[in-house]
Amino acid sequence: MERSLKNVLVVSFGFLLLFTAYGGLQNLQSSLYSQNGLGVATLSTLYSAVLLSSMFLPPILIKKCGCKWTIAGSMCCYVAFSLGSFHASWYTLIPTSILLGLGAAPLWSAHCTYLTIMGNSEAQKSGKLSKDVVNQYFGIFFLIFQSSGVWGNLISSLVFAQTPTQETISEEQLLSCGANDCLMATAASNSTQPPSQQLIYTLLGIYTGSGILAILLVAVFLEPVKDKLETKGEKRLSSPTFWSTILSTFTLFRDRRLCLLILLPLYSGLQQGFLSGEYTRSYTTCALGIHFVGYVMICFSATTSLCSLLFGKVSKYTGRAALYGLGTATHLSCIIVLLVWHPHPTQLAIFFLLPGLWGMADAVWQTQNNALYGALFEKNKEAAFANYRLGEALGFVIAFGYSSFLCVSVKLYILLAVLSLTMVAYGTVEYLESRATGEITAAGKKTIQEEKGEMQTEM
Repeated sequence: MERSLKNVLVVSFGFLLLFTAYGGLQNLQSSLYSQNGLGVATLSTLYSAVLLSSMFLPPILIKKCGCKWTIAGSMCCYVAFSLGSFHASWYTLIPTSILLGLGAAPLWSAHCTYLTIMGNSEAQKSGKLSKDVVNQYFGIFFLIFQSSGVWGNLISSLVFAQTPTQETISEEQLLSCGANDCLMATAASNSTQPPSQQLIYTLLGIYTGSGILAILLVAVFLEPVKDKLETKGEKRLSSPTFWSTILSTFTLFRDRRLCLLILLPLYSGLQQGFLSGEYTRSYTTCALGIHFVGYVMICFSATTSLCSLLFGKVSKYTGRAALYGLGTATHLSCIIVLLVWHPHPTQLAIFFLLPGLWGMADAVWQTQNNALYGALFEKNKEAAFANYRLGEALGFVIAFGYSSFLCVSVKLYILLAVLSLTMVAYGTVEYLESRATGEITAAGKKTIQEEKGEMQTEM
């Protein structure tokens, strides 16, 4: 097995183990800790910390510690969150969510930087286009990583299935489910009996063990890597200063492409926040019960995982614009259905179908967004991916922040509006890139013609 692919697999399986724990726990927050809005408050605080972390920490940690140890150290913050959940309260979940948030941005920025460097290195060896290899590596990563949702949710469903028989949900209560839900996060989603504390401890024990294994895997088997762009003739004469490293995240906004593209990660955060916060509580838990949350979210994770590999491979044939079009059309359709659909236990197939379609579109955002940022900002990867995490964290903060104040229908209309604006901004960037490429090509042809003219004159 080639060295680059081996390292990609180590990173991928490390994230698989880590997010088997965190993903399953995140999906249960709004349902498991609905009292006084603790669940969504925890998630909102967590992503507020991610937002703060994205502004300062990723470039500094990656430069000082390297991608490998930034990934390993950040994973420890996720394990701390699992440990804090053993005694869930405002005094344990809020501090550990802040710690997790501070580690999340460096974790994702280091992982994106690592895969981009590995892809560029392999492309140079094999003579392939960098963007194709990077796209392929991100596809492999997200195939393995997104399957973490399958295992994390399967574990939670199997554990919580041991809860005593659920009470029947009344027709009157079903009327307040779905887009009609205006009870917000402070009210219980239904009258079903919650899982026992013993079952919750069992689940948290499994999740904590999975996170520890992820840290050990990365620390032992992942190879350190350096960006070859800096090891050739373009090597820097001196290391960047502390403040210039911090400011690199913000100075990149002078590039108008980044200003337009910031809507992509913003929408990515909003749509993921809606699915894990609103869909799990206002649709699944409200109409079926909390023990169905894991099974429903498995459909999302499975389709995202499989489609990530597929889109990573076919993007070089279809182009990224076609995939973005597919993702947009799919999410628009799902949002419209969620607005008009009245959830009922007899419509079981729909509860699974919608997350599946949602996951197919999410695979577009995950693979193409990361590859796009890596391709457009190759010389400023750390700062670019830090900005990506900043935008995505802002989307999560907004999604969980207004969770307790707005009806589900209003949140769906917000998603609809942001998605529309995002695609207009993305289309503008594609137009600017195609025009710039055309100008470079035209300039190259002109130079060749001038050289031929000079040669003929000399003759």
